[in-house]
Amino acid sequence: MDTQILTPKKNLPASRVIQKIKGNKPGPTVLFFAGIHGNEPAGVNALARVFEDISAKENNLNGTIYGILGNLKALAEGKRFVDVDLNRLWTKANIKMVSNKKALLEEEKELLDLLDLLKEITKSENGPFYFIDYHTTSSKTLPFITINDSMINRKFAIQFPVPIVLGIEEHLDGPLLSFINQLGYVAIGFESGQHQDPEAVSNSVAFTYLTLVAAGVIGKSDLEDYDKYKMQLKNASNSVNDIFEVVYLHKITGMDVFKMLPGYESFQKINIGTHLATNNSEPVYASFDGMLFMPLYQNQGSDGFFIIRKIPAFALTLSAFLRKIKFDNLFTLLPGVKWEHRDKEILRVDLKVAKYMAKPFFHLLGYRVRYLDGQYLRMYNREKASKKKMYSNEEWW
Repeated sequence: MDTQILTPKKNLPASRVIQKIKGNKPGPTVLFFAGIHGNEPAGVNALARVFEDISAKENNLNGTIYGILGNLKALAEGKRFVDVDLNRLWTKANIKMVSNKKALLEEEKELLDLLDLLKEITKSENGPFYFIDYHTTSSKTLPFITINDSMINRKFAIQFPVPIVLGIEEHLDGPLLSFINQLGYVAIGFESGQHQDPEAVSNSVAFTYLTLVAAGVIGKSDLEDYDKYKMQLKNASNSVNDIFEVVYLHKITGMDVFKMLPGYESFQKINIGTHLATNNSEPVYASFDGMLFMPLYQNQGSDGFFIIRKIPAFALTLSAFLRKIKFDNLFTLLPGVKWEHRDKEILRVDLKVAKYMAKPFFHLLGYRVRYLDGQYLRMYNREKASKKKMYSNEEWW
């Protein structure tokens, strides 16, 4: 299969929807997003190829699949974004604000258009729904999955032979997938490789086919290259299929002049004190042992680099058990812990009282942690919104 990356300016579909294919049998609805960042065309190319191939296989398909373009203007210009990062706008407060604005930035127009499309699809199509968002990175990397750590996401994601990274949403405001997770659906991010690496396209192609099988759109026996695609991703990820968690983000703010030192890659082991970058001509050293993750080698972007660590298997097993028995219902019996609202989606923790309550403990229970100030933590329940009944009959669940 040809893996040359096409030029977005010359090959973009006329519509935001690359293609919609409806199978002859009922089944799930799978939405593939590509080009949320306009300098990441690999997913666009991959979806165009897969949809062209499976258009002739409608008789073997269950449900409906969509290929959707993200930031049309930025894709046309080959830039991450035009005015602001489209993948940082998806908060309820920001959507409400943008909906009431008269003069919109380019990405705000894209936001509202995508939001209308999402509402239309989720209203008109049948579930279960699956949302897949394709990205690439500015540095060399193994292919990997990013998810908000709800059990529906985790169980779906472990079907793929690539590493999984949890916890990014604690450090970022307004990613598309966090918004979709709050609606209760399975939402998976797939980072297929470096921006202009042809392998990023072939990895996205393989992941698309494996997703269609995992979601039940097409049977494994009806996809003759299933084993080839699985082995491709296994080899591309160097057989690494552990689950990791973000422990640090070096944030770039204001007028900072940030520059990574050359040669760093995602999933590269680093030690505390390793010289990684310069920020305003001052050296930046690793503040943790772990693995470097998504070092920034492009002009646009506000995340300099992340540091991740492998999560022990026993912690993953324990967290699944504690969530199953809804252990967090006992939280408010502890001093300094109370629900912020009646809907019991957000816990407020007074650190002066509950000094023993650490972030890893709340992570076990599926809570996303945000600091309000030096005294309080605000904990968002990832599991509360999950539409588990929607997926209860799926094989992977």
